[in-house]
Amino acid sequence: MWQSSPPGSIYDYIQVASFSLGPDGRIDQWSERATELLGIPAAAAVGKDPIEAFVPDELRDLGHRKIAEIMDGREWIGLVPFRAIEGSEAQGLAEVYVMPTHTEDGGRGALCIVVDVRALRRIETDLAASQAVFGQSPMGFLLFGTDLKILRANERFAAVFGGTAESHRGRGPFDYLSRGEAERLTAALQQVLETGSPVTELQLMGSAPGDAERRRWSIHLFRLHSASGKPIGVAALGADVTRRRNAEREAASARRNLALLNAAGSRIGNSLDLETTARELLAVAVPQFCDLASVDLYQGLLSGDETPPGLADGSAELRRVAFASAVADAPASLSARSAPEDGDPRPIDVGAVHRYPFNSACADALRTGQAKVVPGQDGDEGPGLGAVVQSTLAVPMVAHDTVVGLVQFSRTKGSEPFGERDTALAVELAARAAVCIDNARLYRREHERALILQRSLLPPGDPEAAGLDIACRYLPGNTATEVGGDWFDVIQLPGHRTALVVGDVMGRGLRAAVAMGELRTAVRTLALLDLEPAEVLSALDEIARGLAAPAGSHGGVQASSAPRQMGVPRARTGGEPQRRSPAGGPDHSSDLSEVYLATCVYTVYDPVTRRCTFANAGHLPPVLVERGESPLMLEVPTGMPLGVGGEPFEEIEVELPEGALLALYTDGLVESRHHALDEGLEAFRTALTDPALPLEDVCDHVLNTLDTHHGEDDIALLMARVRGLPMDSVGDWKLPAEPQCVARARELARAQLIAWGLDGLVDTTELLVSELVTNALRYGVGALPQLPLGASSPGRGLGEEPAGGEIRLRLLRDRTLVCEVWDGGLVQPRRRRARDTDEGGRGLQLVGLLSTGWGSRRTPHGKTVWFELALPNGESTAADPVEALLSLY
Repeated sequence: MWQSSPPGSIYDYIQVASFSLGPDGRIDQWSERATELLGIPAAAAVGKDPIEAFVPDELRDLGHRKIAEIMDGREWIGLVPFRAIEGSEAQGLAEVYVMPTHTEDGGRGALCIVVDVRALRRIETDLAASQAVFGQSPMGFLLFGTDLKILRANERFAAVFGGTAESHRGRGPFDYLSRGEAERLTAALQQVLETGSPVTELQLMGSAPGDAERRRWSIHLFRLHSASGKPIGVAALGADVTRRRNAEREAASARRNLALLNAAGSRIGNSLDLETTARELLAVAVPQFCDLASVDLYQGLLSGDETPPGLADGSAELRRVAFASAVADAPASLSARSAPEDGDPRPIDVGAVHRYPFNSACADALRTGQAKVVPGQDGDEGPGLGAVVQSTLAVPMVAHDTVVGLVQFSRTKGSEPFGERDTALAVELAARAAVCIDNARLYRREHERALILQRSLLPPGDPEAAGLDIACRYLPGNTATEVGGDWFDVIQLPGHRTALVVGDVMGRGLRAAVAMGELRTAVRTLALLDLEPAEVLSALDEIARGLAAPAGSHGGVQASSAPRQMGVPRARTGGEPQRRSPAGGPDHSSDLSEVYLATCVYTVYDPVTRRCTFANAGHLPPVLVERGESPLMLEVPTGMPLGVGGEPFEEIEVELPEGALLALYTDGLVESRHHALDEGLEAFRTALTDPALPLEDVCDHVLNTLDTHHGEDDIALLMARVRGLPMDSVGDWKLPAEPQCVARARELARAQLIAWGLDGLVDTTELLVSELVTNALRYGVGALPQLPLGASSPGRGLGEEPAGGEIRLRLLRDRTLVCEVWDGGLVQPRRRRARDTDEGGRGLQLVGLLSTGWGSRRTPHGKTVWFELALPNGESTAADPVEALLSLY
């Protein structure tokens, strides 16, 4: 069947010419395409010898031989240079396919097919470029034929929809998309094919095979033409824009939230009236943020009570002060439910006083201070609105760490549910309103501000320490103020060591709390310097004396409210006259100096050796309870209280057995006006006779057994159970002070980490170990103390230093990985920034970049340099050593 070739035929791009040779070897036929392609007219070609007419002189001999072979009946394919016309300098190169023929009289001739080589090369180049663009495109690339079936798909498309690129041939839009989306794509393809106008940014929704997530693709369509201008199909480029679309939606939501916050900043807080501020909050939120909202404030706040407004369990009385609704004809009285005495939930009118049920989401939000999202069927809406409310966001109104009320935001069914951004915005709106409301409570007594200070200075939550189980209790001497001068602290030190601190500042109330905060901060600062316990107390004593100096007192001050110290009785001051100022009023110049008289016990525990070093500044002795033994008061040398000065502090070292219980406490636990101090200490020891109980139970048992409700003094109790670091979690090696020890150190570290299953930290640890050992070899070994001739090095345990000429490497695995390198150098390493021209000086920079922390500490015979790495937990990844190295330049 005769028909025209389809659009896009190869002959649209390659022009083929022909001519023939007669029996005499001359041209007897010359096609018009040959004239067009070669630029040689038929008159200049017919009847001529092609070699003599068109081939350059230097190639004619070869040409005549080839013609002779062809006329003898041999086929030939090759490249032939030619001149356009005789005498012309214009030349070309043609690829010629020669086929022998026979004439009618039996003679021999030849048919020659000619293609311009330059056209072939251009086609080859274009084809290679097209193949590269199609195959290497990072976007999905499809070619649709005129029947809207896929002619070709690239690898990127196949990677998303599965199979090979070849397997998608012949498929259509309905094979990949839902019916509605496929019809949209088909209509767009048909439009582009018919009009030639491209379509850009066509948004389609669907999902890839095996992936339930809904995705959004952006499609670009344009028509393809052959060389003759005929349409041959449509090209489609597609990209996954799901993340971009989500980001755009989040950006729009963020812009809306910012506009809402801007409105809140200008409209909330224009009045100091509590109810007006609550209504201003709802005017901003409804209907821009939610459909219904209400505000409840603590009744104690509204009535002007100076006590904290809410009970800890969230059951304090609240008053409904405002309600707003964008729902037509929604009665305000149906906005929430209360918990009346008869247990029957009832609606709350604006102005009504109510309580939330203990197990309700609103009470939980008030207890925890955290926003709660509650589905509609579980919310506190009444029967009238419960049917239309989709979800409710209960947000406590928190100002300066104090919950002053609760705001509820509700959205009706059909609205978008509350998300994380909505929760954050609601918290921000509530916080702004709460701050404005809290401005009306600035007349509250001094102890309420001190309460925030007190809680912020005590360790948050349950302290953790390597090789120790920790439990603690703090009870203020006055439950009305809940502030005082007692404190305890658990401080993490290098090498998985832990500092335990308990102290007692003279006095109670705000001044004692302020003094406690200053001393506690000083203790933490000194502890981070990794000083010995006695040195910490000596420095703390100087600080306490310096803090008291502005008040005009440089010596120790004894008063009836001073903390109890062993061997130092209280001074009797009841008969002393009150000091008067020159103006005739009471002189408070000595108040601050009295505050800075304090006692403190400071101890450092090493979980590797289970050794504990104690130093005591006038404090009650620690109590040690071993399994099967009676509780023991440790004989720690008792120094003078902090702020007295003039006497050095001593320290002792005690090895604690596994499972032993160590108790540190303040005098408020054992001292009372109703009994002697010795009786209180004996009662405390008796309460510790069952140390095998969980620590929390031991603490509760001690507080329940002793008279801790006398209200005479603050109580701080810190208890620790010894859990030494297992030996298989410690790697300890001595290395000779020679260059080969660096490589040996890397080998030991690698082997130990692989044995611990920490393969992900091997490269980083090797690099940092190499840096520290190299520094120890270069700067530390020369300062090592040398043993006299004939002397022998005593045996050393895990806690002892290397002998002269040795370097010690230690790896500790607990919650983190710690590496320590010990040497005899006395100069502490200092991190500096190397210049671009420096050949060295970047080692400690590298240690700082790759580790979570590093430092050094003095030892009796040198120093220890350490670094710490976080253990892999599947969420965080270790720093890349290569990136860290590159960042140094």
